[in-house]
Amino acid sequence: MQEIKFYNGENIPLELHKVRIVQKLNLVPIERRLEALKEGGFNTFRLNTKDVFLDMLTDSGTNAMSDNQLAAMMQADDAYAGSQSFYRLQKAVEEVLGKKYYLPVHQGRAAENILSKAYIKQGSLVPMNYHFTTTLAHITECGGRIVELLYDEGYVMNSSHPFKGNMNIEKLEENIIRHGAENVPFIRMEASTNLIGGQPFSVQNLRDVRTIADKYNIRLVLDASLLGENAYLVKLREEEFNETSMADILKTMTDLADIVYFSARKLSSSRGGGICTNSEAIYKELEVLVPLYEGFLTYGGISVREIESMAVGLYETWDETMICQSPDFIRYLVDELDKNGIPMVKPAGVLGAHVNAMEFCSHIPQTQYPAGSLAAALFLISGIRGMERGSVSNQRDEYGNETYADMELVRLAVPRRVFTLSQIKYVIDRITWLYDNRELIGGLKFVYEPPVLRFFMGGLEPVNDWPQQLLAKFKEDFGESL
Repeated sequence: MQEIKFYNGENIPLELHKVRIVQKLNLVPIERRLEALKEGGFNTFRLNTKDVFLDMLTDSGTNAMSDNQLAAMMQADDAYAGSQSFYRLQKAVEEVLGKKYYLPVHQGRAAENILSKAYIKQGSLVPMNYHFTTTLAHITECGGRIVELLYDEGYVMNSSHPFKGNMNIEKLEENIIRHGAENVPFIRMEASTNLIGGQPFSVQNLRDVRTIADKYNIRLVLDASLLGENAYLVKLREEEFNETSMADILKTMTDLADIVYFSARKLSSSRGGGICTNSEAIYKELEVLVPLYEGFLTYGGISVREIESMAVGLYETWDETMICQSPDFIRYLVDELDKNGIPMVKPAGVLGAHVNAMEFCSHIPQTQYPAGSLAAALFLISGIRGMERGSVSNQRDEYGNETYADMELVRLAVPRRVFTLSQIKYVIDRITWLYDNRELIGGLKFVYEPPVLRFFMGGLEPVNDWPQQLLAKFKEDFGESL
């Protein structure tokens, strides 16, 4: 993207859109925020938005839709079967993602369920660059297991490596040989790797994975939920593609995969999802499962209005000025926090800014969930709702033992075209204050723990009265300010 320079020397992202519809926010007093945390079990997923000021939990379904998407929703064809809205979406999938066959599902994890039901059996092994929570849950529920194959630099928090989401090609081949290609139903690549800080992979790495998949006759599956942002970082960071259009980069990537699936809540700023392929055989293997789990083949559990907005949203992934807004804001947020000494995952990735809670809260043992503690503390002192991406987001092993995450992160999602620069500066201010007072943050322990995806519904409580101590320090420094 052409950089826009300011005469005063500032290097700040410039919004290339104007705001036409607004939604009121509330910043409630810190005393109410503490009560809200108690009611929600110190789990930011369980907070009520009436108590949330800046909702940075996720970019899933929270991206701002365009005027053209909203307009398209008014032409929806409400037929149960054979809707014209579906055929418009199917055309968009073929033109943007380059896949002839499209199966609609209500969101990304529904696609993971279909793929797992179709291909995973007891003893299956799925190599991937890194897991996502719901992907892991679906695969293990069907009797399979995963192996994560990042290069060592993928685990380095503060790094200049441009593609920390790359899959380790040597380890990929070693695992296929060791376990047998017949036990590997597919290789999965996630664009971009959510749980290590939204880090992208390069096109060359995807080509190398394709070579191994072809050598052992294994399907290559691409999770394209954040494909637009991955393609944007390819354009910035991979020399071969510096002058290539977004449309061509997207097609280059999807052409390398046998199956592409996605959450439209991310990829096209709407709600829905899909699985697509150019293989009629794969389509036939999967199509019977869609009516069983989702809905008829021309709506798949998605509102037809959302289907219309998905079609427009897919075309908008070609628009660099639309795709770049979130990564550019994230880069600004990461760089400014890094200047203030806050430990961040670098380089800035996509989806959100990621705070290294293991270092931020180095005094909290991993057994007391430092990322969960930091997310709760941040909400308490600011009304900012981030997401724990650490050991709370992990699941116990088959024997009930805790499995600790490779990284303890707090994700501050920056949905497309939602926040203003002043709001981002508020985030920087409050995190900086919290870092200066980080010794006041204490640990958490589970009091209610669901057996699957516990981070969504689980309840925790502080190990001591640290929230009250933090509140007192906030009042001392800010007085009656919210």
